[in-house]
Amino acid sequence: MTPAGALLTARDLRKAYGPTHALDGAEFSIHAGEIVAVMGPSGSGKSTLLHCLAGIVTPDSGTILYNGRELSAMSDAERSALRRTEFGFVFQFGQLVPELTCVENVALPLRLTGAGRKAAERTALGWMERLEVDDLKGKRPGEVSGGQGQRVAIARALVSGPRLIFADEPTGALDSLNGERVMELLTEAARSTNAAVVLVTHETRVAAYSDREIVVRDGRSRDMERAI
Repeated sequence: MTPAGALLTARDLRKAYGPTHALDGAEFSIHAGEIVAVMGPSGSGKSTLLHCLAGIVTPDSGTILYNGRELSAMSDAERSALRRTEFGFVFQFGQLVPELTCVENVALPLRLTGAGRKAAERTALGWMERLEVDDLKGKRPGEVSGGQGQRVAIARALVSGPRLIFADEPTGALDSLNGERVMELLTEAARSTNAAVVLVTHETRVAAYSDREIVVRDGRSRDMERAI
């Protein structure tokens, strides 16, 4: 049964890479404004689950409904548009464009949807200020620290007003102090906009920022709230 009012729901997801079953019947759901941590050991299938939920990878079978629409029924162009406008992404190493300044990186999602440079950068600076990195606007990614780069990446993920943010090990490359601050800023910013967050992590201190935890092991998922 699909959870009532869920923003995104996945059922019986299966994905194999040759003989390896990355997902073997995984389930998932998330509501608007909810932060759900996806936990599990390396190789458990948690990153594959995130990539399927975001429409980056197509599962071999199963269904994914986003806002009532089946992702697999969308064209590649529709899924790409969704990732530009309604989905935001934060990765372990930021994946900022090294040739662009920090403000240009944050403004990039808006520029890709046709916004003018001045308007896009004005909005980008607003988010950079909220993430405490507006003083880095003219610097390039190679000139800032790892923690600063992740805050810039979070600003980029939020700049287009996404309904759903996918964060894949967002603190994995940071020390504990920077990791805590990044999580505080990410969760505060997401809650202020009622954005949902899918948070992939193997760290319990990071998962503690979530509302609910789903554990993935051997390609199967277990909702810890329902397991209690």
